Amino acid sequence: MSVTAFDISRLAREYETKSPQEILALALSAFDGVAISFSGAEDVVLLDMATKIRTDVRVFSLDTGRLHAETYRYLERLREHYGLALEILFPEPGAVEQLVREKGLFSFYRDGHQECCAIRKVAPLRRKLATLEAWITGQRKDQSPGTRNRIAVVERDSAFSTEEHTLIKFNPLANWTSEQVWRYIRDNEVPYNELHERGFVSIGCEPCTRAVLPNQHEREGRWWWEDVTDKECGLHAANVAIAARR
Repeated sequence: MSVTAFDISRLAREYETKSPQEILALALSAFDGVAISFSGAEDVVLLDMATKIRTDVRVFSLDTGRLHAETYRYLERLREHYGLALEILFPEPGAVEQLVREKGLFSFYRDGHQECCAIRKVAPLRRKLATLEAWITGQRKDQSPGTRNRIAVVERDSAFSTEEHTLIKFNPLANWTSEQVWRYIRDNEVPYNELHERGFVSIGCEPCTRAVLPNQHEREGRWWWEDVTDKECGLHAANVAIAARR
């Protein structure tokens, strides 16, 4: 299906109450140029569901150079478990070297995380998405009440679309809760990042991620030194803009 023929609004309404598997089946059948973005956390559910629909699923993940050792081991475990041709995206070395040379290794504690994330995460993602018609993410509404509570299961990606290139974003788990995700993981014996057993819920780069305490929201473990209402790295920047308009 061509992007121009894809009725986003209609399908967003039609699929709002459908299961993640049905949304995934739509994404995988509608576009040849579609891939799953895997973060190394609980969105492994998407991989498990997708590989049960078709075996040639395209999957990519961002290696910022600052991930936990446990996450690197986990990526290799998933590659072997699912037989994935997992594509790893890296930042431009020159941009990283300049940031570190001018501001050091931990400038985000002082200046905020956006600059570092823009170089290590957003830029390589933008390069990848320019080659795709659609991408599939593990976003859920309950992950961040401030920025993700209005995401649709199918949407035009306003952050990465251009006048020449419309990008479709699928969020099959948008209406699932963390409890549902972990029930699926347990029931289907899905491999998960060992950091989850140590209180890490939302897992990103090692310097910017920490375990959360009982009754803390999962996003409190990410960029904990910043405003709790603006916890997006730029991969889903449109969520912040939507939240600001409310």
